[in-house]
Amino acid sequence: MAEAAASVDREAARLTELDSAIGDADHGSNLQRGFAAVVKTLEAEPPGTPAAVLTTAGRQLISTVGGASGPLYGTLLRRTGKELGDADGVTVGELRAALRAGVDAVAQLGGSAPGDATMLDALDPAVEALATSFRAAAEAAGQGAEATVPLQARKGRASYLGERSIGHQDPGATSSALLFTALAAVADEGEAA
Repeated sequence: MAEAAASVDREAARLTELDSAIGDADHGSNLQRGFAAVVKTLEAEPPGTPAAVLTTAGRQLISTVGGASGPLYGTLLRRTGKELGDADGVTVGELRAALRAGVDAVAQLGGSAPGDATMLDALDPAVEALATSFRAAAEAAGQGAEATVPLQARKGRASYLGERSIGHQDPGATSSALLFTALAAVADEGEAA
C-alpha cells in the first residue's frame, strides 16, 4: 500500500489532467488524499494478515475518497481481502483468485464490463496476466488503460459526453494500472531480497 500511495502521489497531476478532459478533474487529488490516509492508518495500527491490510485499506478509501472512486476501489480491496481469509501468507494463485472476486465485485457495483472505458479495462486483463507474473499483470493493466483511448465511455461521468469521450484515456483505468505497477515493484523487490 505504501508503494501504491507513492505511485499515486507521483502521478496525481496526470490523473487529474486525464479526469479534467472527461470528468470533474479530481481523480488524482482524491486518490492522493485517500492513499495517504491508508498509509497513515496502516502505520498507526499495522494489520496482522494480508487480508486485514486490504480490508483496512478498502474501508479507508471508502471513507476518504469522493465520487465513485472511493466505493469502487474500496470494494476491490475489501472483497479481495475477504476472499483471502485469515491466512498469514498468500500464494500468487490465491491472490489472483481473490483479485478476480474483487474485480467481479467492482463490475457488479458499477454495472460495467471490460470495453466500457472504465477501471475494469485495466483490472480485468491484469488479473488474467497475473497467472504469468506480477510484471505481466502490470504490463497488461497499462495496455488496458491505454486501450480505453479509442473507446466511448459507457459508464461513469465520462459517459455523459457520449462520442466526445472517444480519444481520452480513462483515469480510473490509469490509476488501476498504477496499483498493479506498484504490486509488481514490491514483488520484484521481494524476489531480489
